[in-house]
Amino acid sequence: QVQVEESGGGLVQAGGSLRLSCTASGSISSIIAMGWYRQAPGKQRELVAITTRGGNTDYADSVKGRFTILRDYGMNTVYLQMNSLKPEDTAVYYCNVRGVYGRQNLDDWGQGTQVTVSS
Repeated sequence: QVQVEESGGGLVQAGGSLRLSCTASGSISSIIAMGWYRQAPGKQRELVAITTRGGNTDYADSVKGRFTILRDYGMNTVYLQMNSLKPEDTAVYYCNVRGVYGRQNLDDWGQGTQVTVSS
């Protein structure tokens, strides 16, 4: 069983910054990718940023140049540094962890953390 714990959400004014953290623990042999997704009210969940085992990263076009995803391999932790926040960044942010444990494929989500950006 895998536990995914997020922290760092909150309320911030437009132009401000927040940093989200996500740690995976439990029965994990190897993590393939860790990523951040978000879901705004009435919208589908979308990818924000992802980092893979090889160190590759990818970002949604809407956050490129403003958000940075960082991985602490030793701690199975990923951070999302969010700068120059905009009201349209308001959403619940979810951490996703993909990996393997023995022959079992893992695909686990955190409970989500609210980010609210006021104008």
